[in-house]
Amino acid sequence: MSAEARVHVGCCGFAMARAAYYARFRLVEVQQTFYQPPRPQTLERWRAEAPTDFVFTLKAWQLITHEPASPTYRRLRNPIPARLRDRYGAFRPSEEVYAAWRTSLACARALAAPILVFQSPASFTPGQAHIANLRAFFSRARIEAGELVLAWEPRGWPVELAQSLCDALGLVRVLDPFRDPPPAQGLRYFRLHGGADYGHTYTDAELERLRGWCAGETWCLFNNRTMVADAERFTRLLQGQGN
Repeated sequence: MSAEARVHVGCCGFAMARAAYYARFRLVEVQQTFYQPPRPQTLERWRAEAPTDFVFTLKAWQLITHEPASPTYRRLRNPIPARLRDRYGAFRPSEEVYAAWRTSLACARALAAPILVFQSPASFTPGQAHIANLRAFFSRARIEAGELVLAWEPRGWPVELAQSLCDALGLVRVLDPFRDPPPAQGLRYFRLHGGADYGHTYTDAELERLRGWCAGETWCLFNNRTMVADAERFTRLLQGQGN
């Protein structure tokens, strides 16, 4: 870890009651906004009840990134009509996708979040049609986002292609540093998945490696089954308290 590194540590989702979580961490990546966004009033209440130095990041609504065939659509409050299924997901240039973007943007503003994460499924492959969708979507969203940082987590894309698109579109590339190399410069946003089945507990040696990848401003979001314990161990390591 470089001497000037600023590292933020938290979990992907509230792994316990919110009040208990606020007492243990200063960062969470909200997951509900991916499945079925809560009402803005609900998110404003979360912001108000959290400590003033607590930070929320969040995932964009799945209607932007995932197609209706995704099993995650089962958690929608209102199912997608069959006649409209080809208008959702994959960053399509449709009014339905842009409406979902506006909802996600409203969620980010309600939480005063600095970063909004777009997580692509493995089915969003690096073909020309998908690249065109990305360019069209983020060219518009980047203007409307203002100072909000937009971050994209691709799945299975060549690192060089994903990074070049992020650079061109003003995005932060989200990654798991145990799988893909971090960018050479700029903000780093790590989502730590704990292996293919999310079941891996990070060893002390792995947490040391993670610390070495932290440079500049780095966000470390644990997303494995033992994320609370691992995030707390990593926080102690950063503070020089050992594990």
